[in-house]
Amino acid sequence: MNDILYLKKVIENLSNNPIDLLKKSLITYNQELAKESINKIISDRIEPTIALEAITKTMRLVGDAFARDELFLPDLFSAADTMQLIMPIIEKEIEKKGGKRKILGKVVLGTVSGDIHSIGKTMVGTLLSASGFKVCDLGIDVTSKKFMEAIRKYKPDMLAMSALLTTTAYEQKNVIGMLKKEGLRKKVKIIVGGGAVTEEFADSIGADGYESTAPGAATLAKKILGIKGD
Repeated sequence: MNDILYLKKVIENLSNNPIDLLKKSLITYNQELAKESINKIISDRIEPTIALEAITKTMRLVGDAFARDELFLPDLFSAADTMQLIMPIIEKEIEKKGGKRKILGKVVLGTVSGDIHSIGKTMVGTLLSASGFKVCDLGIDVTSKKFMEAIRKYKPDMLAMSALLTTTAYEQKNVIGMLKKEGLRKKVKIIVGGGAVTEEFADSIGADGYESTAPGAATLAKKILGIKGD
């Protein structure tokens, strides 16, 4: 079934309970509805972990539709914006209840030095976060030195680098070279992507993996880190 039709069917079958309204808000990119549903979840004392699970599953559904070209970048970006609006509230509620969000792993993310493109990188970060990873997004135009500092500070399981331009793609190789020089390469897995990157290029610079799509990056991260399940 076409995912656009499937998502429409999902919406039609949703009830008016707060969790279903939260799902609907992500699929329809309705930020007001997202805030209303989160406030209702809190006031009704619904476990925030249930809301977090609903966000994760819904964003995965949206991401899968985008990966199959059945949704477009503005759709994914809007859903991501809606998710980012409510995630801090959910995480705060989990902490208030003495719980802790289950983290699959830590990822340092950034667009390499000389490259100021952010949309693809931001999408990767959003979907990694929705999948259960703790993401430290260093932003754009990130130097090798800043990547090194972040890896030392956060001790991530994975480094994810993006490069959209052919002139900046080789900066990914420079970062990997510096990691080797500093004795950090074996401590972190590396995935790369971006418009200027191919699987052959990723292999040639010694990356652990390559993915051309934002939704696929989360799946790849799990595979490389040996994380099983959805």
